[in-house]
Amino acid sequence: MNTVDELVAVALLAEPVRRRLYEYVRDRHDPVGRDEAAEAAGISRKLAAFHLDRLADAGLLGVDYRRLSGRVGPGAGRPAKLYSLSPRRFSVAVPQTGYALAAAIMATALSRPDLNSDGGAAVERVAAEVGERLGADIRAEHRGGGARYAALDRTLTELGFQPHQRSCDLVLGNCIFAELAESHRELVCRMNSALLDGLLTGAGLTGLRAASGDTDGGTCCARIVRA
Repeated sequence: MNTVDELVAVALLAEPVRRRLYEYVRDRHDPVGRDEAAEAAGISRKLAAFHLDRLADAGLLGVDYRRLSGRVGPGAGRPAKLYSLSPRRFSVAVPQTGYALAAAIMATALSRPDLNSDGGAAVERVAAEVGERLGADIRAEHRGGGARYAALDRTLTELGFQPHQRSCDLVLGNCIFAELAESHRELVCRMNSALLDGLLTGAGLTGLRAASGDTDGGTCCARIVRA
């Protein structure tokens, strides 16, 4: 798993339900089926399957198929899809807030051999790559612009941005990098904008862009507007 894969995994684990499912599978000694995972997380089987498959696609979980009844041959039924912790090493700690994602992006940018004198630009490049990878998932799963926009809203919600529609704009109600923004606002805003623009590019939503917003009422200083 390369560094960008790890950063994407961190972003995926920022969603509380998905993180809870990952931690449940991680702490089990045996492979976990969808029904068991759904019951443990207190969610529907369909929702559990969606999140488990996203974790598997990101390389965080391994997948196997097995008939839970132990029977074989005709009438034994279809094998169940089971999930277990991936054998691939995952070195980024599971985040409790967006602060871990920000720290991982910055550390990755600063450790790159192609880093030039502008550390801020390197941070923007890494953030944009993470956003594009997340957006590519949206583009792969949805063809129409309306479906992609709805998926964008869900992804922003999963990341913790708390998006809400205001007129024609999608306003972000929470800054997931708030702790860091208190002392490094300019760098954080550049990183945030790059992440959002990368997400829009990856999703194929070329008619939208990230723009500065306001901080009235504690909102994030960013919004999604028409290009």
